[in-house]
Amino acid sequence: MSRKSKALPAEPIEAVIESLAHDGRGIARVEGKTVFVHGALAGERVRLRLTRRLRRHDEAVVTEVLEPSAQRVEPRCAHFGVCGGCALQQMDAAAQIENKQAILADVLQRIGGLAPARWLPPLAAVDAEGHWGYRRKARLGVRWVAKKGRVLVGFRERGSSFIADVQRCEVLHPAVGTRLEALARLIEGLSLRERLPQIEVAQGDGPVVLVFRVLAPPSAADCDRLLSFAAETGFHVYLQEGGVETVRPLPGQAVELSYRLPNQGLTLAFEPNDFTQVNLELNRQMIDQALALLDPQPDERLLDLFCGLGNFTLPLARRARELVGVEGDAGLVARAEANAVRNGIENARFYTADLYAQASLPTMTAPPWLDQPFDKALLDPPRSGALEVLDWLANSGVQRILYVSCYPATLARDAAKLVGELGFRLEAAGAMDMFPHTAHLEAMALFERR
Repeated sequence: MSRKSKALPAEPIEAVIESLAHDGRGIARVEGKTVFVHGALAGERVRLRLTRRLRRHDEAVVTEVLEPSAQRVEPRCAHFGVCGGCALQQMDAAAQIENKQAILADVLQRIGGLAPARWLPPLAAVDAEGHWGYRRKARLGVRWVAKKGRVLVGFRERGSSFIADVQRCEVLHPAVGTRLEALARLIEGLSLRERLPQIEVAQGDGPVVLVFRVLAPPSAADCDRLLSFAAETGFHVYLQEGGVETVRPLPGQAVELSYRLPNQGLTLAFEPNDFTQVNLELNRQMIDQALALLDPQPDERLLDLFCGLGNFTLPLARRARELVGVEGDAGLVARAEANAVRNGIENARFYTADLYAQASLPTMTAPPWLDQPFDKALLDPPRSGALEVLDWLANSGVQRILYVSCYPATLARDAAKLVGELGFRLEAAGAMDMFPHTAHLEAMALFERR
């Protein structure tokens, strides 16, 4: 193809958006070629500007909406379309989760060849404001921009490594989302402003911890400035000079982070760099639904793989005879054990194990946490899924498996194995809107032994 033929047209192109891609972009056809269009919704007639030409498809952005979808709303964030933190603010929140449920159905059918016997109502915020200010865990980029003479703090620009120039964020908890400019001014006054690439935000039901990743030791003046900022804002300031083991609070800044599960009467503590769900309201709904679907009984023994700090394990243990939780991160296992003690739970046992590595052993080589059969199991794996442990799980005798997924493609792949090879049926499935206004899709699927 000649260089001239790759040139982008100067004038906008009119097109009809046929559908939405899984990443939230609209899909149009221009002269027979697929075009992915940022900012468009299915059914709309738009003017678009091509931004990139590739061999199999083109990419574009909307310049004008000629015939809007009934689902279109005005984005709340002034930076939407530039900041890459959100992809769907132009779509009504109720329509977003309906679209995610449809994507889940498509992925299960296309990859796994499956459809559930029944669809679970999708989990989403119970009121309109619950779709905003929900993020209590985040990694914010930081960059000193010499040409602008100032620091930028926030998420990266869409499709770029640059930090978006924003004044506030509507999806971060307001304690942080309304203070991005104050954070930028703070860092501008530090001697290591060019050696501070990111801030980790961690918050439960109470205080906010900010973990400043620093590539050089802060000066005494830097520490004084950080402590003054903490006193003014109520934030708790930690530093990280290397790996996660180097995370430490500045003097007087140590604080316990925790979140409540009121329906289960539990409080779970965690460290700033621990994995926890970003959306506390959805996490509570998710646990309620997990308990209803697994329905643990007082005489049953349950297994929780990829258990983390006990988010599902401890609520399940309150209703079962025994709970065994397995997790690859020793620090999270220690937190799970401490949370069990804190909440007076004595029937939960925890093991540290690399589930992917142990699964490569012969099936007959049972690890100590599989020393007895189980009645039911819960899986909450990372994006890579749980394929490696499914054979062991089936051999444990479980009659019911609840799979909590943060990536529908690996859920569909694993579901195909459970149903096609291991004797289960897909009883129920449903989407969860853990990240409103983004294309990120989480889901829950229930499997019953045939």
